[in-house]
Amino acid sequence: MSKRFLPLLAALLFTQTADAQPLSVYTDVQNQVMVWDNGVIRKIDYLQPIDMKVGRIAIPYIDNSNNFKVYYRGGARKLNTGFTNDYQSSDCLIPFRNATSLNVFDRGEVKNLSRLCNRYYAGDSLIVYMDERTQQFNAYYNGEIKPVEPFLADANNGIEQIEVKSNIAAYINYANQFHLFYHGMVINQEAYPVSSFKAGRNTVAYVDAGNQFKVFYDGTTQILESFPPQTYSVGHHMVAYITVDGNFNIFCKGKVYKMGYFKPNFQVSDFVCLYQDVSGYSKVFQDGVTTTLEPYMPDKFQVQYNSVAYFDRNNVLKLYSNGEINEVTSALSPGQNNWSLNYDVVMYQVGNNFFKFYYDGREY
Repeated sequence: MSKRFLPLLAALLFTQTADAQPLSVYTDVQNQVMVWDNGVIRKIDYLQPIDMKVGRIAIPYIDNSNNFKVYYRGGARKLNTGFTNDYQSSDCLIPFRNATSLNVFDRGEVKNLSRLCNRYYAGDSLIVYMDERTQQFNAYYNGEIKPVEPFLADANNGIEQIEVKSNIAAYINYANQFHLFYHGMVINQEAYPVSSFKAGRNTVAYVDAGNQFKVFYDGTTQILESFPPQTYSVGHHMVAYITVDGNFNIFCKGKVYKMGYFKPNFQVSDFVCLYQDVSGYSKVFQDGVTTTLEPYMPDKFQVQYNSVAYFDRNNVLKLYSNGEINEVTSALSPGQNNWSLNYDVVMYQVGNNFFKFYYDGREY
């Protein structure tokens, strides 16, 4: 990979409206960092960053002088000089630690969550963390800090297992109870420990103490199967699983879709599930609709958000996004790492310093 091509650089800038616009980054031949924001290119730094991550609405990075900066709404802002040792990106929040101090960049505002924190777990709009000064787990959600497990028998083992995804947290507490944190509230989901669980937006699938396979979705719990599945994966509003007797099913927004009696390799990412059917065709399930990609499973593909980007057998890079399949380019080789899919944007590099973007059926 060219050192001037930063991986995972294309992202979508989503707002609360339906008119989302793409946000992308690249470095030019002079190692200047360029942000492509809604069709406008802005130079935000003169040297290639030490590290960079891309969220949906902002781009956090460690610059060449070890400063921690965030690009947000047209400009880059320095948050500190040389102290950030850990940070993450997501759809909405950017948590970061300066030594043991946990902070969050939340839509332009920086807030301190804890002065002493060594454990935290971040989703798109939710952060769960251990405040070691008060010896309790807290959650940052919707601009507020709320207690999750305030009275711990053992502060070091207050939460044994936890998964935080998007807007929900699922965990087993010190008393072996299975709890959820959802919409700012702790839900006592099961009084006994569960054997497995996985989370996605508004969704948690798990196997309870009685070996029943259940799903919590949008505040309601239902039994999917009386026996544990052979395998399962959770996305946003979706659970794909293979039953104990070999059926491939997909739960989506409260409904179970029976896909057939076969055991495919499948991949769930956010709002889509990519799988190969019994005839060998590659297919995408999204929001109750199945779309056929090719009469084979592509060797080279990436799956994220509403999209699947892949090379067909003619070496054409294609993009499935929200039910449509479009050809992106035939100018790339599948063996090269000069392209990426982040959210629903494909960015690819042609030559030493020419970058193109494909989003919503249009090339930029």
